[in-house]
Amino acid sequence: MSHDMLLVFELTILVLAIFLGFEVISKVPTLLHTPLMSGTNAIHGIVLVGAMIVLALPDKDTFEWVVGFLGVVLGSANVVGGFVVTDRMLEMFKKREPPKGPGGSTE
Repeated sequence: MSHDMLLVFELTILVLAIFLGFEVISKVPTLLHTPLMSGTNAIHGIVLVGAMIVLALPDKDTFEWVVGFLGVVLGSANVVGGFVVTDRMLEMFKKREPPKGPGGSTE
């Protein structure tokens, strides 16, 4: 298989994965967004570990270093951002204290 044919094959898989991911995510009900976000955080944690392993390998060229570094930076941003969004969403389900009436009583 030639290099050009392999590139076209890999790009076809990428485009199909993008369309499939969009279709699956767009059909998710609002109630399931928090568990889905937690699962996505776990997946990006795996991406982060993989990128750190790539950076730890000896004898890497500039391209591998740049890709590994971008993987660490973008994976970290996704994990942190995902946990912030999840925390904000879970905050909506916590019970709020009733407002205090005049004089500090809770009537």
